[in-house]
Amino acid sequence: MAGNTILDQAFSWLAEGRKVALATVIETWGSAPQPVGSQLAIDGEGNFAGSVSGGCVEGAVVTEALEAIATGKPKVLAFGVADETAWQVGLACGGKIRVFVEPVGL
Repeated sequence: MAGNTILDQAFSWLAEGRKVALATVIETWGSAPQPVGSQLAIDGEGNFAGSVSGGCVEGAVVTEALEAIATGKPKVLAFGVADETAWQVGLACGGKIRVFVEPVGL
């Protein structure tokens, strides 16, 4: 991605005819790994660019993004240490994040 932004990558994938979703950090509490506004672009094949958690929950976000692409419906995801799934996906930084996932260009 040298020199390109996450949105540039998403637009590039769309131009190639790929389906794309964007995940954006919309809220953080405590020691969150990435600030509000951080983004992850995901294509329909599971390729991604960017970060919403510094690697802690990207796998779970990609899985949810693929579902959003398939259904055409956006969703809000929440990860935190009080949530058992957060430990399963590796968010052990002590913080909490909410991520908005939306299909784009469909």
